[in-house]
Amino acid sequence: MTEPTTMNSTPDPSHLPDHDSVYDGLLGSDDSHWAFGTDFEDPLAGVDTTVPDGVDHHDLAVYCLMVADDALVMSQRLSQWCSNAPDLEEDVALANIALDLLGQARLLLARAAAADPTVVPTMPAGSPVPPEDALAFFRDHRDFRNVRLVETDNGDFAVTMARLLLFSTWRLALFQRLAVSRDHVLSAVAVKGVKEMTYHRDYAGRWFLTLARGTEESRRRLVAGLAATWPMRAELFTAHDVEQRVAAAGVGVDPSTVADEVDVLLEQVFGLSGIARPDIAPLAGVQHRTGRHGLHTESFSRLLAEMQVVARAHPMGTW
Repeated sequence: MTEPTTMNSTPDPSHLPDHDSVYDGLLGSDDSHWAFGTDFEDPLAGVDTTVPDGVDHHDLAVYCLMVADDALVMSQRLSQWCSNAPDLEEDVALANIALDLLGQARLLLARAAAADPTVVPTMPAGSPVPPEDALAFFRDHRDFRNVRLVETDNGDFAVTMARLLLFSTWRLALFQRLAVSRDHVLSAVAVKGVKEMTYHRDYAGRWFLTLARGTEESRRRLVAGLAATWPMRAELFTAHDVEQRVAAAGVGVDPSTVADEVDVLLEQVFGLSGIARPDIAPLAGVQHRTGRHGLHTESFSRLLAEMQVVARAHPMGTW
């Protein structure tokens, strides 16, 4: 009978992989198990990806990047709450919201690549990376077009709930209008997304009221969280030139057109919670440039580095 292996046993070197690093084993010529999803079905399979008449292909691609990046970065931030939320139920809820947004991002990034392949980063010859993953993992921070609201550090739970309320109320209003887009992909994503974003908004709204009506400490944290996120609110309703053009073409939404509707909903939440509407100056851009132009906060660089590090280290990686 052989002696049982203990936790302190030294492995037999002959049984170890013949690699300088265990990660070297990820590399190979078979792309069917590429670590970032090549073996998945094309996310736009069976969907009409024809660009509508009169729509500039590059404008459509850039607009899709904007809407996708908002979801992708917000998803990354929310996923950081896994195992860190107040209880297990909130871990699961925030993870599900993050997955909803990640699903939206994947479809929208794929749509951007289909509309104008020139927006996709150039990958090494033979790379198995699909276009949507190349856009997520191999763009530099200046190429991301998300609003700055979604990229700042999470803060405490109250900060996250305040941000999620602002974001989901705004995005839901956009998606309700985007559902009638002339572009089949944008319309399909929006129709499904309206159901998802309604839950996201209601979840954040319930927590906003709970924290506002809870203890003195929970209310103090909520007020502080709202103050921290409010300066980035104005950017949500400031239309980029591309957003104006795609809206005029009937495929996108000018975000300035949803400002009044979003304000009405937020005022209802503020009234029920007894929280005053913040009177705080907007976060300034640089020469009128904001997140939509590729201008981001310092915290975004750290977030992106964490999100992209494995893909960039192993662009040919397989499992």
